[in-house]
Amino acid sequence: MSSAKATNRLIYLPLGGAGEIGMNCYVYGYGPAGNERLIVVDLGIAFPDMDTTPGVDIILPDISWLKARRNQIDGIFITHAHEDHVGAVGHYWQQLGAPVYARPFTANIARRKLEEHGASPKVVNVVDPYPHVISCGPFKVSYLPISHSIPESAGLLIDTPGGRLIHTGDFKIDENPVVGDPWNEALWQEVSKPGVKALICDSTNVFSQHAGRSESTLTPAITEMMRNATGMVVATTFASNVARLQTLATAARDAGRSIVLLGRAMRAMVEAATNEGLLEGFPSVVSVEDALSLPRQNLMLLVTGSQGERRAASAQLAQGSYLGMKLKEGDTFLFSSKIIPGNELGVIKIMNQLSELGVDIVDDEGGKYHVSGHANRPDLVRMHEIVKAQILIPMHGEHRHLRAHAKLADANGMTGIVAVNGMMIDMSGNRPKVAEYIETGRTYLDGSVQIGALDGVVRDRIRMALNGQMIVTVIIDENDEVLGDPWVEISGLPEIGRNNVPLVDVVEEDLGQFLGRAHPKTLADDDKLDKELKMIARRSAQGEIGKKPEVTVIISRLA
Repeated sequence: MSSAKATNRLIYLPLGGAGEIGMNCYVYGYGPAGNERLIVVDLGIAFPDMDTTPGVDIILPDISWLKARRNQIDGIFITHAHEDHVGAVGHYWQQLGAPVYARPFTANIARRKLEEHGASPKVVNVVDPYPHVISCGPFKVSYLPISHSIPESAGLLIDTPGGRLIHTGDFKIDENPVVGDPWNEALWQEVSKPGVKALICDSTNVFSQHAGRSESTLTPAITEMMRNATGMVVATTFASNVARLQTLATAARDAGRSIVLLGRAMRAMVEAATNEGLLEGFPSVVSVEDALSLPRQNLMLLVTGSQGERRAASAQLAQGSYLGMKLKEGDTFLFSSKIIPGNELGVIKIMNQLSELGVDIVDDEGGKYHVSGHANRPDLVRMHEIVKAQILIPMHGEHRHLRAHAKLADANGMTGIVAVNGMMIDMSGNRPKVAEYIETGRTYLDGSVQIGALDGVVRDRIRMALNGQMIVTVIIDENDEVLGDPWVEISGLPEIGRNNVPLVDVVEEDLGQFLGRAHPKTLADDDKLDKELKMIARRSAQGEIGKKPEVTVIISRLA
């Protein structure tokens, strides 16, 4: 081996999706240390919650490390069209600039996102599955069709001078997935036969002990439920779960119900899947206008909002009506999806609102109306046994998932290593090792502005939500003397304190006393004055209401 070649290394670096579920972004590199050629696998987003990210629109991975190495990136490979894998393509492509590769359905979604952000959809290259090979710098990449809860999902076969890698993407083992590619064990055996250096594998359902079930097993139970329902049926699931949309629509048709699509995402996904030829047998749908004149017992509404989203069709129906459609006592509402951790309160709120309307609620009921799109533990073991990789790197999971998956790999004769976001793994030798740690994290899209996690905006918003806000205004004349009394405005705080007097009166009195005895040097120095007034206002509020609010001081000086 030449000395030049010996300096090359093969690396894996997760920037999102490792140590969390969502916001997937993985980097592979090969070449001289620090100057590797790179490919990016997935550019996804995560969704906010009111507890930790109030008011934020979406959360994106911090790709500062990638942007600094823009000229080293040879390609961006998107495994499938879920938002946590493709949602950041539009936001980040212009900062990375590399060609994007995807299968047709995923390319359709990616192109829409690029157009929304003013980028050319032509940068997306539609690829054929294995054995088609994309040569990308030192990498040769093939798309391996696999079943998941969205059509045309794929794992990646990545050949490098340092060894063969298999990146599963999100997957399940389903030989009859209704829509999309069935599990093809012979294909995975074929690509694994030459020997695999590392398997980078989905970890989401590592704690689920039973073998995964096929999407096709749901149809009989859902059809029976719709036949037995006496009023209108409403069903919600992820709009991206095209196979489930097909299952629900087929069940509705077989139960003698006309289908209505409600929600922009639902209509867009059905349109995209139909255009790509993935929903050839999808029953015809009726418009909302026509549905209003049909008997309720002959309708099935397929709606967005399975995760309790406040503006989605489910939430609006629960609040009274949506586009003229109203729910009544005796109607049935089916949640054909799993609640993502963190969304429970929003979903339960909608369920209670539906209950108040007299609507019968049907949820997952132990898998009767929903199957996961991710491989359970027995299916992960099956993948391990087929691939027989030297190294197993768990991805797509919280830390507990990654750790359990690495232990499972060790038990199955592979070397498992836990790699969380920012941890660069060197796979060059016989055993993986941590090469270095990269500073990473998340950024927020807040309205139309993208902010860094450390910029303090979200942190300040949380503090204001927890502690309330107080504004103190002081006017000082040209002689550095206080003009009049200070005044206080409060927001998000009780108006009356423990002494049964207005809070603002108490705080204004304490501030006035301080200003009356303040040293002239303090009154002449805005920074000192700001610090003192904040401290007194917070201490005064603490005494009255037991809280220390966020305080903003406005000092107006007369020229």
